[in-house]
Amino acid sequence: MATTEHPPPSRLRTWMLEGLSDMGKDGGHTGPHAVPESPHKGQRWYRVMCLTGVDYFSTLGYQPGIAALAAGLLSPVATLVLVIVTLAGALPVYRRVAKESPHGEGSIAMLERLLSFWQGKLFVLTLLGFAATDFLITITLSAADASTHLVENPHLTGVLHDKQMLITLLLVALLGAVFLKGFLEAVGVAVVLVGVYLLLNVVVVIVGFYHVVTAGHLVTDWSSALTAEHGNVFAMVGVALLVFPKLALGLSGFETGVAVMPHVKGDPGDTEADPAGRIRDTKKLLTTAALIMSCFLIATSFITTLLIPEREFEPGGAANGRALAYLAHHYLGGAFGTVYDISTIAILWFAGASAMAGLLNLMPRYLPRYGMAPHWARAVRPMVLVFILVAFLVTWIFDANVDKQGGAYATGVLVLISSAAIAVTIAARKAGQRGWTIGFAVISAVFLYTTVVNVIERPDGVKIGACFIAGIILISLLSRLLRAFELRVTSVTLDPMAERFIRDMASRKMRFIANEPDRRDKAEYRDKIEQIREDNDMPERDDFVFAEVTVTDPSEFEGGLTVRGEVLHGRYRVLTLESPSVPNALAALLLHVRDTTACTPHIYFEWTEGNPFTNFLRFFLFGSGEVAPVTREVLREAEPDRERRPRVHTG
Repeated sequence: MATTEHPPPSRLRTWMLEGLSDMGKDGGHTGPHAVPESPHKGQRWYRVMCLTGVDYFSTLGYQPGIAALAAGLLSPVATLVLVIVTLAGALPVYRRVAKESPHGEGSIAMLERLLSFWQGKLFVLTLLGFAATDFLITITLSAADASTHLVENPHLTGVLHDKQMLITLLLVALLGAVFLKGFLEAVGVAVVLVGVYLLLNVVVVIVGFYHVVTAGHLVTDWSSALTAEHGNVFAMVGVALLVFPKLALGLSGFETGVAVMPHVKGDPGDTEADPAGRIRDTKKLLTTAALIMSCFLIATSFITTLLIPEREFEPGGAANGRALAYLAHHYLGGAFGTVYDISTIAILWFAGASAMAGLLNLMPRYLPRYGMAPHWARAVRPMVLVFILVAFLVTWIFDANVDKQGGAYATGVLVLISSAAIAVTIAARKAGQRGWTIGFAVISAVFLYTTVVNVIERPDGVKIGACFIAGIILISLLSRLLRAFELRVTSVTLDPMAERFIRDMASRKMRFIANEPDRRDKAEYRDKIEQIREDNDMPERDDFVFAEVTVTDPSEFEGGLTVRGEVLHGRYRVLTLESPSVPNALAALLLHVRDTTACTPHIYFEWTEGNPFTNFLRFFLFGSGEVAPVTREVLREAEPDRERRPRVHTG
């Protein structure tokens, strides 16, 4: 397209927009630091598992306490229900999502295919709002929880008791600094943190089981109390099912396994169109993470229920929100307990890394493609700064309080998992897989029930999610409005007949007539030529080529343009184009003709009848409307040099 001289960018701008030119291409990746074109240059699946694991595994820091508060003595049974839902529900769902959407878009991309036009865009923006709720609250809540563990450490509580807000903001800023440095650094940090944290938890679990076994009365006392409280096994299972929605945060982080999928190495023979190795290894990632977490959830809920007095789980108790840390201090001493606290603080802080990776992979895949974000939104570092600033705002609004953010966190997680379950149900039905369709439908029902119960009990989560959704939709539409006059065509391809028309015109004045196709009969083209000649007082010897644009999906923002030539009624040469926007397609055609022939083309319009504001809305929403002035404006923005700009005539 048109080229203009620009001053060389500054070093800061170059650094901030590094990798931007490689993003947004066909098949190109737009996630963190642009995964190389060859998938085998990524990371091994177990390293990427640690990236998603900093969020998923870090829930061990608070999940046993949540289970104890929700289910009391029944905590191990209720946790077993959570494990069954994880292994028999969430795991097969996300394994199918990995197969259906191997480039990290997840279930949002699968559901996007169900709706077209603006309904599809608004639906995707709504899901992105819930994804933003999940991922951003993950960053802020995890940092707040890490600062809580730091403040409540017995050795530091006197010094830091009123510094939680400052500590949380510093942790969020430090997370952003890691991603500004580079994505490989984030993966390396995650591997170390997850390895150390899981090892320390193994020690705590072994010591906990040792004390349970050596004090034999603990098991008999617990089973007797359980029987006395609930009567029989069926009553226990029923209560466990009822309290399950309160334990659903034990799934948080698992949904990011697909979001970080583009960073999985795969096989040397993988291609973007068929990344079989990446899909296989992502399934290994999801399965391994689910099995590791399931073992820890069952073990930790059991030992914490038997070894920690019930009153300590209550707000203000020593084990509230930190049950395993309580055991580490109580049974392994202050030194080990402090090491465990440091490890917990570190992994909770870095739990936001998988969420940040998910955001950086997800948002640039949709918003710039919809024209609902600036061009720089495809680059990583500017987006990191945006997300960190939003995280600062969220932290300040909720006063770095974990409980205040819990409802929004659970809502975001459950909506994403429910949407994934629905997406794979639809995919299985389309594939004619009756058994999988029924199975996924049951799983969808379970997660939808859990989501509804959670929303009823904690409606603040939906309110916060609605704020994120409203913000994303508003900002996206404003961005689309500001970019309305951009040249949205990425490439122009002419078929042989169209190229012949252009070559023939290059020897004389190049004149196009913009025509809205109707009956396409002989009279239509004859009358149009007579009208243009009369409106512009032109001699009859001048020759014309018609340009006709058929609007496809007006909600799409950019894409390639294919131009086909045909001769109608033995004498009228017509170029046919398909595009989301009539003015942008015509402007792109004129600039392409100018660049390939070195001649200045002229195009002729008739004024559009109707209110100008209404016609502009028609252009913005439906790609037509006030065509003549908008075409001229698109040309003006694309080519600042008036001498080189194609001429627009309106009569």
